[in-house]
Amino acid sequence: MRAAVQHETGQDKLEVLDDVEAVGFGPGKVRIRIRATGLCHSDLSAMNGVLPQPAPFVPGHEGAGEVVDVGDGVTGLAAGDRVLMCWLPACGSCPSCKRGQTHLCLAGFMNAGTPNFRRPGGDVFGFAGTGTFAEEVVVAAHCAVPIPDDVPYEIAALIGCGVTTGLGAALNTAQVAAGSSVAVIGCGGVGISVIQGARVCGAARIVAVDPVPARREAALRFGATDAVAPEELDGAKAEFTGGEGFDYVFEVVGRSATARTAYETTRRGGTLCVVGAGAMDDTFRVNMFELFFDEKRILPSLYGGGDVLRSYERAIALWRAGRIDLEGLITHRVRLPEINDALDQMRSGTALRTCIEI
Repeated sequence: MRAAVQHETGQDKLEVLDDVEAVGFGPGKVRIRIRATGLCHSDLSAMNGVLPQPAPFVPGHEGAGEVVDVGDGVTGLAAGDRVLMCWLPACGSCPSCKRGQTHLCLAGFMNAGTPNFRRPGGDVFGFAGTGTFAEEVVVAAHCAVPIPDDVPYEIAALIGCGVTTGLGAALNTAQVAAGSSVAVIGCGGVGISVIQGARVCGAARIVAVDPVPARREAALRFGATDAVAPEELDGAKAEFTGGEGFDYVFEVVGRSATARTAYETTRRGGTLCVVGAGAMDDTFRVNMFELFFDEKRILPSLYGGGDVLRSYERAIALWRAGRIDLEGLITHRVRLPEINDALDQMRSGTALRTCIEI
């Protein structure tokens, strides 16, 4: 079958090969024919080494498709079922799951060290234990979440990561209050989803911050009340908050410098929500006096900070009700052989989300 492979960490191009085999099928596993997958910035971060990932590997973790086969012991799924991929499934039995913090379950991360694919030259891993830039993938059954018939594959794929991450940061983690002021730094697909979440929560002012003019324009269409370039953020803080700072600031870039800017843009007693996935050697610093004196809440948000299955259902409900726009997030579409075009679109900032049709 065909798959896009990253041979070594640091390479900026993927090679689409037709000699890749999905492996590992057996008890408790399902085989999925991928129909659509989104390109998430985390895929780029894995390619360039910001996020740890064994190589060679097949990127992609934001996908949807149909079940081809189910292994022994699998219940609730059958061949032909339409599903989205959950790259961070809950095991249901670890301490985090028992506490109700299923998004902190580590079972899914353990899958990243087991090869999902094989080529004549040896094993190939799947990013985050999945690898959706392939025609088929074998994963644990609880990674396959059934979707209603009215949800297109490309919409389901986005819900599988970016939409859930962004909406959840606003609704679950920060719990944005109605009438509040919000700033969102980084307005790609996840940042736009944060903006939509803040709008659903009833925020009175939502300021989008991004260096790319097209993304700032898009943010206004998705619910931002204002959009500024990064160098204009101080002016926006002065104009809209009297210099006090915003009630909520979301960092959706994944860099310590941006997080520091977000911290300084948050009012005393306000909330900084860190959504971007950064590097292990990039350290965010605050001094002990400001940490104590300003009493700002610093809240990391992993995968939307809540039960992902409930978050999927909520996203679908909001989409059906017209409260959030998911179709508009897809600004570009390519086929798998043009995957490197999608990478260029994301690096340049011209795409919010590119849908790769497998």
